[in-house]
Amino acid sequence: MTIKEALLKKIHSREALVGVVGLGYVGLPLAVALAEAGFRVIGVDVDSAKVTSLNEGRSYVEDISDNQLVPVVESGHFFATTRYQDISAVDAVSICVPTPLRKTGDPDISFIVDAADHIAAIGGKGKLIILESTTYPGTTDEVIVPRLVNSSTVVGQDVFIAFSPERIDPGRKDYMIHNTPKVIGGVTRNCLEVSLALYGTIVKQPVPVSNTATAEMVKLLENTYRAVNIGLVNEVALMCNKLGLDTWEVVEAAATKPYGFMPFYPGPGLGGHCIPIDPLYLSWKLRTLNYTARFIELAAEVNSHMPEYVVSKVSDALNDKCKAVKGSKILVLGVAYKPNVSDVRESPAIDLIHLLQEKGGRVEFHDPYVDDLSDEGIPLRSIELTSDSLANADCIIIVTHHDSYDWSQIRDQASLIVDTRHAIKEPGKGRVLYL
Repeated sequence: MTIKEALLKKIHSREALVGVVGLGYVGLPLAVALAEAGFRVIGVDVDSAKVTSLNEGRSYVEDISDNQLVPVVESGHFFATTRYQDISAVDAVSICVPTPLRKTGDPDISFIVDAADHIAAIGGKGKLIILESTTYPGTTDEVIVPRLVNSSTVVGQDVFIAFSPERIDPGRKDYMIHNTPKVIGGVTRNCLEVSLALYGTIVKQPVPVSNTATAEMVKLLENTYRAVNIGLVNEVALMCNKLGLDTWEVVEAAATKPYGFMPFYPGPGLGGHCIPIDPLYLSWKLRTLNYTARFIELAAEVNSHMPEYVVSKVSDALNDKCKAVKGSKILVLGVAYKPNVSDVRESPAIDLIHLLQEKGGRVEFHDPYVDDLSDEGIPLRSIELTSDSLANADCIIIVTHHDSYDWSQIRDQASLIVDTRHAIKEPGKGRVLYL
C-alpha cells in the first residue's frame, strides 16, 4: 500500500490524527469541525493561556461556544498544546497562523516559516500539510515545499502539500465552515486528492483548482475586490460631501438596479484580519515583478485616510458649536472592526481615537464586546453607556453598529452625533452628521 493509499484509508475511516497549528479565529473553528467529524485533533498554539482555556472547555472565539467545545474536549477528540512534539505522529497538519504586515508594509510570513520549520523538524514524511494562512501567490511552493521536501522525499508520493484559503467571517451565523465552499489547490494531483478527501469530510462543496498559487490568488482576489469597492464608495462619500449630497441616499437608490450593481457602503476605514492587509500582499508581490497594482494602492490610500476625514467632520461639527476638538469630551461607540464581535484587529476606531487624542480630545469609548484597548496602546476601558454619559459628551462618534445599542436612546440623549455607519436614521434632539 502506498503512503497516499494509507492516508486516504485513514481519512475515510476517521482514523487519521490531525494537527492544527494556530488556534485563533481560523484555526479553532477548523479544529472543532474536524473533531466533530470524528477525527482526533491536536491543536498547537504558542499562547499557553489559550491552550489552558481550551483544554478546560472555555472558548475565547465567538464563533465557537463553550457548549460546542466541551463535548470534543471531554470525548478526547480535541486537545490543545504548546509543543510541536505532540503532533509528531499526526497524519495531517493545517497551518492557520497570522500573516500580518511589517511596519514597512511588506508581508510578514515569519509565522508561516516558523510553523513549517517546526513541522520539518518533527518529520513531514507521510503527512498531508495544508497551509490556510492568507499569503502571496507562490508562498506554498517557495516557502513550504523546500522545507518539507528533500533528497529522501518526493512531494506527492512521500509528503502531500496543499493550500486552502480560510473563509472565516467572525460573528457570521449563516455561512460557517460546513456550508461555505472551500477552495483547495495541491502541489501535485495526488496532493490535491488527499486534501480534498480530508476537507471533504467537513465542507459540503470543496472547490479544486489547478495549483497552490491559483488558490493563493483566489483569496487575494476575494479581499481585493472588497477593498477596492469599499475604496470606491469611500471616495464617493468624499465627493458627495463636496457636492452637498447624501452618500447613503445615492448608494441606496443605485442599489435598486436589479443588475450590474452591488452596493458597498462608506465607513471610517477598514478593519479586520483580511481586507486592510491581504491586498497589500498582492501589490507587494507584483512590485517584485516590476508591476504596480494601481487599483489596490489607490484603494488603500483612500481607505487609510478615512479616519482623518472623520476627524475633520468632528472638528467642523464642534466648530459650529463654538468648540474645539481640544478639551471636548468625545464618546466613541463601538471599537470592534465589525458588529457583534470583540475583534479590534486593524479597527479604524483605533486610528480615530489616536488622532482625536493627538488633537487634545478627551476620548472615551463604549463597546459591549471590548473591555479595554490596552493591547492597542490606548489606556482606556469601556465606560458604561448611560443617559449621563450620552448627554455629557460634546460629540458622539458611531464607528461600529452593534445590535445591542438602543439607537432611540442615543438619538434622544446626544447633542451631536457623527454617524459613520448610518445607524441613526432620524435626527433626535441634536445634530446628526453622516459620512
